[in-house]
Amino acid sequence: MSQDTLSQVLRSIRLRGAVFYHVEGNARWVSEAPPAAEIAELIMPGVEHVMAYHVLTHGSCWATVVGETPVSLQEGDVVVFPRGDPHVMSSEPGMRGSVDLHPYGLPRPEQLPFFASRQGESLSMARLDRDSEQHSATLVCGFFGCDAHPFNPLLDSLPHLLHVRARHGDDDDWIAHFIRFALSESNLKRPGGEALLERLSEAMFVELVRRYLDDLPEGQPNWLAGLHDRYVGRALALLHQRPGDAWTIDKLADRIGLSRSALHERFARFTGHAPMHYLAKWRMQVAAGLLRQSSAPVASIALEVGYESEAAFSRAFRRETCLPPATWRREQARLAEDTR
Repeated sequence: MSQDTLSQVLRSIRLRGAVFYHVEGNARWVSEAPPAAEIAELIMPGVEHVMAYHVLTHGSCWATVVGETPVSLQEGDVVVFPRGDPHVMSSEPGMRGSVDLHPYGLPRPEQLPFFASRQGESLSMARLDRDSEQHSATLVCGFFGCDAHPFNPLLDSLPHLLHVRARHGDDDDWIAHFIRFALSESNLKRPGGEALLERLSEAMFVELVRRYLDDLPEGQPNWLAGLHDRYVGRALALLHQRPGDAWTIDKLADRIGLSRSALHERFARFTGHAPMHYLAKWRMQVAAGLLRQSSAPVASIALEVGYESEAAFSRAFRRETCLPPATWRREQARLAEDTR
């Protein structure tokens, strides 16, 4: 497996993490969240795709995508909703709450995270029974942000609900480290705490993806599992490391030691794309980063990602983004300015 491929994708899609809420719920409680797209601009302005996550630091609770089967969480577990689905966190399975967008638009405190009391009104927690302590729970809740376009192969590889269980007794457990720091910073709010939690949450996301990958059944037909495959992982590494090379299916097959037809079949089974179609889409993701981060001429970027003709590159880029490269660059600059 090429870990570098995953790292390249994570850098390219501009992964961001943040901790927004420290929640304490006692007795019978429920919190229902809307689709992430409805609150993305309130939570992470200018971020294209938002994923909610919840780290259970004490007690137990339940998590579910609305309409799906609830999942039981124990202390130290993490749940992520990678597709941005509406979801419910609750003290018991099957509970539903009311969705209130108002809390997401509240003025930020001097330093994040927000603190939600045991009644939890600020997070739309409802139906609390103050007379019972049997369902108490403490959670650190936040969001991951990333780009979804032009091409993010990771998102489609993740489930609607990603549940990663605690590994108790592991001194090198990133999640345990995150919990310890998150609780400390929530209480003390020391200078630099927000930046520290942002970086730690991003590291935690990588660890969550790696654990999910490690637990995938062998031969699972998705992009992440393809990183583990002897041949597809090597092909992905080559295409990601050198997207501007003049690749053909024959050259790629020769480099990894498979026949053209075998490579095509195996690659498509894991990624959902023929190798050269995948390359074309990845080139557009690389080009998007270059357009956003540099002032290089479009013609130079076209050459860097493997196009001899600016016109051919512009047509390919427009197919993926619905905008010509120069127009897309201006739009991205405007969006960046609006979020400052």
